[in-house]
Amino acid sequence: MKRMAIPAAAAVVLGLFGAILLSVGAQDKPAPAVAAPAAAASAEAAAPAAAASAPAEVICFESRKGATEVTQTEVRPGWPNVKCSHTTTAVLWYGDPFDGTVPMAKMPGLEAIPAGLAVVKPRTPKLNLLAACGTACHNGVVPKGFPKDNKPVPIPTMEGMFPDAKNFQHGRGRIWCLDCHHSTQRNKLADHFGNPISFDEPQLLCGKCHGDKLRDWRDGIHGKRIGDFTSTGKKRWFTCTECHNPHNVQDGERNRGFMQVQPELPPQLPRGMADARHEKVHPIAH
Repeated sequence: MKRMAIPAAAAVVLGLFGAILLSVGAQDKPAPAVAAPAAAASAEAAAPAAAASAPAEVICFESRKGATEVTQTEVRPGWPNVKCSHTTTAVLWYGDPFDGTVPMAKMPGLEAIPAGLAVVKPRTPKLNLLAACGTACHNGVVPKGFPKDNKPVPIPTMEGMFPDAKNFQHGRGRIWCLDCHHSTQRNKLADHFGNPISFDEPQLLCGKCHGDKLRDWRDGIHGKRIGDFTSTGKKRWFTCTECHNPHNVQDGERNRGFMQVQPELPPQLPRGMADARHEKVHPIAH
């Protein structure tokens, strides 16, 4: 009898131990599949709330709406790349004036500027149709034999893509597309000799007709620059098409100038300062 009692007791102990393991294993199992729809529904409900709480993307323009737009980011935590006007959405201040710039190509008359001290911001990455114009339709092969001469021809497709082409303002009827765009490389501009010019160097094209403006631009009288204004400082140069719309340079119905920007209010003087006469005094003695 004693020999049989020991195995029976052991069986009872083993049974209890097995029940404990089964209960622990059941707790570790994933929740039943019926709970999945409820979890998915709660996740879907939380998604719009998270999107609503996310900060809105801030985009402002530097010189011309739709052409020189920049998205506000942080150069480093708490230091934005630009500050935008709440009135006009124009850039008021640069945290990094050289963000996204590359050295400007060599310009006649500017050979004395050391390499890297004159920089520009390329626009070609933002010209969505540029690659299509140069490869899809106007690659020198398709359409075959077009254009046949240097006379304007109405093209419904072009008018649909570029409404400005139908009411072309530039030149007041004296020029047309191929006076500026390369005849076969449509993702390039053209100089007087038919040589291709990058869209990032429009000053080489505009200077063909506007020599006085090109001279003033090179001398710093015309245009916009930001950066270090010491004699040997690095500066970002704004090119012609960053400020002027080449297809509607007379600004439509106004038929003069280019789009005007609403003026900002003057900055507030620091507390205790009655006027801004100090602005009339140059900080560097001459």
